[in-house]
Amino acid sequence: MGKFVITTRANGEFQFNLKAGNGQTILTSEGYTTKAACNNGIESVKTNAGDDNRYDRKESSNGKPYFNLKAGNGQIIGSSEMYESVSARENGIESVKKNAPDATIDDQTA
Repeated sequence: MGKFVITTRANGEFQFNLKAGNGQTILTSEGYTTKAACNNGIESVKTNAGDDNRYDRKESSNGKPYFNLKAGNGQIIGSSEMYESVSARENGIESVKKNAPDATIDDQTA
């Protein structure tokens, strides 16, 4: 089962990583100024993860595929790592769909 891990960045902002059952990070959030906003971001991932239309499939400047997960308002709520292939990116999206809805929250800032 997946889990959201909340940490604090060097600049004091909060962020979360969604980790798959094997511990691999499959989605990383932006920085949030408050923990409440970070928790709202997690809820947004849980809400939007199952909708394929919320995934923006991209290619980086060096040609590596990645994706962004967007909320209903179009705002990016999480980004993936860079993948070696399009099929690996699709596997990453499927992993978010599978892990996010029931993921637990591991708050490492407390």
